[in-house]
Amino acid sequence: MSRTDEILARLSQLHPKLIDLSLDRMLPLLERLGNPQDHLPPTIHVAGTNAKGSTIAYLRAFLEAAGKRVHVYNSPILCASTSGSGWPAHWSKRNRSTRLWKKWSG
Repeated sequence: MSRTDEILARLSQLHPKLIDLSLDRMLPLLERLGNPQDHLPPTIHVAGTNAKGSTIAYLRAFLEAAGKRVHVYNSPILCASTSGSGWPAHWSKRNRSTRLWKKWSG
């Protein structure tokens, strides 16, 4: 058996045969971080195949025109860990969400 075959066999043993699509594995991490999901402001989740960018742009324009604070996160991120975020300028270094973002993005 070649070295490549040995590595592939080992990786095959480590990978689960069934994929767990639940988010239960995230609960211990969220708890260690202080359950930040419980402290989110009102949120709009835009999903789908097409037109997410333009939909978000319209929503952001409407809400900001109405005097609302708007934060945007786009995924997948293709270039850098900050390329998909639209953090508003008024977020300070003391802001909890900013600290968490820095902690996660390393």
